[in-house]
Amino acid sequence: MAQSKPRIPGTAQHFLECGIKDCERNCEYYCNPCHQQMCERCRDEHLRNPKTKNHEVVLYQLRKRQLPVKKCEIHPTKDIDLLCEECKIPLCSKCTATPEHRGHAFTDLETIYAEKFSFCLEEITKSREYFLPTSQDIRKEIKGDATEIKKVIDNIRTSMKAEAESLKSLVDKVQTENMKELDQIEHSLLEDLKTQGKTFDEYIIHLNNLIKEFQDFLSSPDPTKLTLTLSLVDMKIQPIPETTKPVTPVFTAAQYGKEDVAKLLGKINIPKTKPKTRKIKPMEVSSTLTPKKPTSKQLKSDKEKKTLSLSSSVTKVRKFKVPDVYNVCHMSLDQSGRLWVSDNAGNLVQTDLQGNQLQKIETSDGYGYHTVTQDGDLIFTDKYDDVINRITQDNNITEFIKTGDWIPISIHSSHINGDLLVGMETDREAKVIRYNKIGKELQNIQRDNKGQELYSNQQYITENINGDICTSDIDKKAVVVVNKSGQHRFSYTDQESGFYPYGICTDVLGHILVCDDYKVHILDQDGQFLSLIITPDTGINPNCVCVDDENNIYMGDYNAEVIVYKYLQ
Repeated sequence: MAQSKPRIPGTAQHFLECGIKDCERNCEYYCNPCHQQMCERCRDEHLRNPKTKNHEVVLYQLRKRQLPVKKCEIHPTKDIDLLCEECKIPLCSKCTATPEHRGHAFTDLETIYAEKFSFCLEEITKSREYFLPTSQDIRKEIKGDATEIKKVIDNIRTSMKAEAESLKSLVDKVQTENMKELDQIEHSLLEDLKTQGKTFDEYIIHLNNLIKEFQDFLSSPDPTKLTLTLSLVDMKIQPIPETTKPVTPVFTAAQYGKEDVAKLLGKINIPKTKPKTRKIKPMEVSSTLTPKKPTSKQLKSDKEKKTLSLSSSVTKVRKFKVPDVYNVCHMSLDQSGRLWVSDNAGNLVQTDLQGNQLQKIETSDGYGYHTVTQDGDLIFTDKYDDVINRITQDNNITEFIKTGDWIPISIHSSHINGDLLVGMETDREAKVIRYNKIGKELQNIQRDNKGQELYSNQQYITENINGDICTSDIDKKAVVVVNKSGQHRFSYTDQESGFYPYGICTDVLGHILVCDDYKVHILDQDGQFLSLIITPDTGINPNCVCVDDENNIYMGDYNAEVIVYKYLQ
């Protein structure tokens, strides 16, 4: 029967189940000859079977892709499974004996197909997880630049109009003052001319009176009267009064041109600065698609897992005080043997494993609000600005993810694939969001199959080795666990003794370790209580826990101390 065409997934799968019948364990391995996915137990049984003991069983991520079945057109009973290297055509095993291919070299077509299939998947993933989001971000940046340009141009327009209005106002003011001065000059000149006119009015009256008197003398019949009167009275004509002609004002027009006005109004300049090339963030290799081959240290760790078990008693390894914190509310260990510690006042301090301070930053306060990624970067939430920040190893702080109306309160970086698990809340709701390493949302977990709210106040969050997402919810007084698909698996409450869960982590055996008042509970993967690592009689009041590569448990308490115990043997 011909196989169906393989489906190319939109994104790489994070989790798989074992393909052996009736086995529901997590898939970790793949048999290339059988094309069968397997869990660790089924792999061991497969390799113990005499018929399959020599099969090539690899990590699932390193598997060969199965070649789709296609029948040879020349030999219909045979499958095409070879590639003629000289003719560059696919053919079946029977074709190799034909004269046209005799003496040619052949390559296993499945090997080539697996390589090309992986290449295509990798290119799809790179396109979808890096090139497309990055291009969309740049396109959004370009759109933002266009909006900014319009804003800048509008501001320049407003400034130009204001400058012109200011100049017009100054012109009007100068014009008004000039007109006022001209009015005063006019008034002064007219007043002077009015005075001169009055003087000549009086002089004309004087002349008319003289004329009348002389006429009276001439018309008198008495010559004696004319003779005697003219000899006795001084009847001389007064001289014409002197007056001055007014000096009229002269208007001198300003000598200016368009350039002079442009200087007054200002000028638009385009800076000669060379445009900067837009920054393109570097591509991160997707761990879900092209994982690195396991190191010798990882192989050794896998071997040790099979021999580890819970110790009947715990042994103190060391204890140290953390400087510049009021208490220890949360811890994050990185791969370099350094510890990030935070308190409930927002102090975030990095120390070595003896408590020596390496650096300190101020953040918003919280509980399980920071984590260290596979790359060694510190990720922490800001519940006041609804944002997730990243601190790279060169101490650059950048805004990584905006969470909108949701407040990020807890965060964990997956050791399986580098995804970020973020606990969020609003006034009435809570949820868990999964992001990939470049900040793209992959999963939203909020309700169970019955539509009931899973979370209320998940202050701490972690991931188990089987992909389960484990949260400690102080309001629900429970450890809430969902599987990799977001389906509710169980809630651990410990109703008999009262339960107030805080810090939570998991270990190499899949145990769940959670802090309670003066206690640390240890559960198995299915939520069954196994034991108490710390009991009230120790006097330790742990807020948070984490486990290192040496299988030591670190506990942070209210006295700003970190106590380290060995609990596995």
